Amino acid sequence: MLSWRFFYFCAMAKNEDQFKKVISHAKEYGYIFGSSEIYDGLSAVYDYAQNGVELKNNIREYWWRSMVYMHQNIVGIDAAILMHPTTWKASGHVDAFNDPLIDNKDSKKRYRADVLIEDYAEKLNIKAKKEIEKARKRFGDSFDEEQFVSTNPRVLKYHSQQREVLERMARSLETENLTDVKALIEELGIADPETGSKNWTEVRQFNLMFGTKLGASAESATDLYLRPETAQGIFVNFLNVQKTGRMKIPFGIAQTGKAFRNEIVARQFIFRMREFEQMEMQFFVRPGEEMKWYEYWKETRLKWHLSLGLGEENYRFHDHEKLAHYANAATDIEFNFPFGFKELEGIHSRTDFDLKAHEEYSGKKLQFFDPEMNESYVPYVVETSIGLDRMFLAVLSNSLQEEELEDGSTRTLLRLPNILAPVKAAVLPLVKKDGLQEIAQEIVDTLKWDHNVIYDEKDAVGRRYRRQDAAGTPFCITVDHQTKEDSTVTIRFRDSMEQERIPISEISEKIKKSLSYKEWLQ
Repeated sequence: MLSWRFFYFCAMAKNEDQFKKVISHAKEYGYIFGSSEIYDGLSAVYDYAQNGVELKNNIREYWWRSMVYMHQNIVGIDAAILMHPTTWKASGHVDAFNDPLIDNKDSKKRYRADVLIEDYAEKLNIKAKKEIEKARKRFGDSFDEEQFVSTNPRVLKYHSQQREVLERMARSLETENLTDVKALIEELGIADPETGSKNWTEVRQFNLMFGTKLGASAESATDLYLRPETAQGIFVNFLNVQKTGRMKIPFGIAQTGKAFRNEIVARQFIFRMREFEQMEMQFFVRPGEEMKWYEYWKETRLKWHLSLGLGEENYRFHDHEKLAHYANAATDIEFNFPFGFKELEGIHSRTDFDLKAHEEYSGKKLQFFDPEMNESYVPYVVETSIGLDRMFLAVLSNSLQEEELEDGSTRTLLRLPNILAPVKAAVLPLVKKDGLQEIAQEIVDTLKWDHNVIYDEKDAVGRRYRRQDAAGTPFCITVDHQTKEDSTVTIRFRDSMEQERIPISEISEKIKKSLSYKEWLQ
């Protein structure tokens, strides 16, 4: 009888192979390049190429419209990357923005100790899932998953072990008992994922902030940090926005922008980078109402993710065992990446920690006078924070598919949500003669005012279709000899490969119908 380990490693190998395909495809089709490749690159730093920058912009726009335009009580700002150094003292980053680092003495590889333990706990969860799936196949339609999970000894054991491991790690990290973190790694028999060695160093804290200097000379320069998060730019501007916008509680401030972290282990392509982009919103509420809004934003943000059609089964909530120093509740929306379920978006109830800390360090009051309550108070905050680069990777990896066709051949398909696709349509003259090129160019010149479209005349039309499928282009518009007779074209749909004959005058509306924010976000 084959063990769960056999199936686990087979699944891991399959996922790893898929991830390699995603990385290769990203470069081949102009989505992501390694930064400064001609100089052999820079570890965990990437450049978004011609298609990548469009996809990234479209994801940002999709988030911004849903977060700012769809809420009358949420506005946006764009705060500076460089901030007064006291900002990071007040926020706790100078003293507490650390990750637990551990090295393997044999492989010389460096890891985050908490990630090693979390990965071990996830393997226990996978074991439980295997038991559930075996029972589902055995009992068929009569299978009651809820009852099985709550009564089966093996499932209960795996879930109990998982919970105990995570709770112990959380307690140790909370009290900074790094000796116990190492002891836990040793007790669990956790090995170096690459070599299998269990020869570990002590666990130590590693501050993640990048330092820099501001000033004309070394003697007079001020020590600064590149911001490790975008949230603090919102907090220090809380009162400015509230007063100039005449905002009433509850209200939110949204921002997208770059952040920088000197990650211990920056791997898994663009999932964990040293320079990355966040999309955050801080929602200011009355003290005591934060949990109501915390639940609201959990539901609202998951609905946003599901609107893109990446599959409900690919999302799950993961509540934090170890809370950050500013939070009284926190959860992650995790996505099923090719390397497993990992954090995509965080939703945190940050209490009044940030505003009170900035009041203390700045000596300025950061309070709101509530006319309904006839009192002033420091608002509580509920945060939603999503990594734009991680969202990019979620969309790209989920969309890349190999599809077998009726004739037995296969095609590579990048089934991007149309609303996010970098290029909305490719206009193709059937042949490079008889005036078809000129008609195709006229169509491009008409469509470009409303959509990002391209002209493609190289190779046979079938190869061009395949190329656009792999690039993620939702529509191909083919100009042929009939176009000269009746001003109609063939529009081909990427996902179904179906073709339809329509007048040139209807092309723009046809494309627009698939790109309506109202249809996608409702």
